[in-house]
Amino acid sequence: MTDGTAQAPVLDGEGGPVWRRIADDLMAAIEREDYRPGDTLPASTALADRYGVHRHTVRQAFRHLADLGLVTVSRGRGTQVGTPRVPYPIGRRVSMRSNMGKLGIVGTSRMLCAKTIRGEASACAALGLKAGAPLWRVRGVSLADGVPMGTSTHWLPVERFPAFDRAYRDAEGSITAAFKHYGIADYVRLSTRLTARLADEREAGLLEIAPASAVMVSSAIDALPDLTPIHLVSSVFAGARMEMVIEPFGDSPSPAHPGPAHDG
Repeated sequence: MTDGTAQAPVLDGEGGPVWRRIADDLMAAIEREDYRPGDTLPASTALADRYGVHRHTVRQAFRHLADLGLVTVSRGRGTQVGTPRVPYPIGRRVSMRSNMGKLGIVGTSRMLCAKTIRGEASACAALGLKAGAPLWRVRGVSLADGVPMGTSTHWLPVERFPAFDRAYRDAEGSITAAFKHYGIADYVRLSTRLTARLADEREAGLLEIAPASAVMVSSAIDALPDLTPIHLVSSVFAGARMEMVIEPFGDSPSPAHPGPAHDG
């Protein structure tokens, strides 16, 4: 136990905190490509022995590198050199999987669960339905070359999309492909709202990131070309792995909505 007072940082010979020198050394090694994207950095215990410090000092250096977007800290996988952030264009039409394909990245998705629920007033209002209307609530994870990028919760009208759980599973987690099962060849983004916060324990586990890592939250509504809303979705993206690119919307409407974007 501590007495609640802040402890002075461990200083190196030049008066700077040792964690910063460790971070600078690791950054230099990454720049020299001693460690390439995807490589795992030495464990905190090994670096602590090398620098003669407590492993918590090394972890502070890791946190600094993570804040800079240079590494990712994952439970069970250690601290890995990050890869360039995957761009996620947001415009009139949004498709994570097709955007990844253009970059030579294999985008995949898998369904976690699906059930019908009595829609809450806010979700029903966003979809132009009466409060309490039956909705599908579908949860899934999106990956890029096998690396988790985001986890999403989708809401759709049961009447418009009967047996959507089966259609979504058959479409291998692609919203776009699932919609084609219902004769919807095209749809548009009505609105997208972006916020940032820290990941909760469940999200950190699904995204394979450290608890309380920064995540981006995309809340959006998709509609038919005639602007009839059909899809409400809230997506949580690993902040160190994704980059939101805002594209011109033109005269695209932006109706107010409470929360919950199309990931496939």
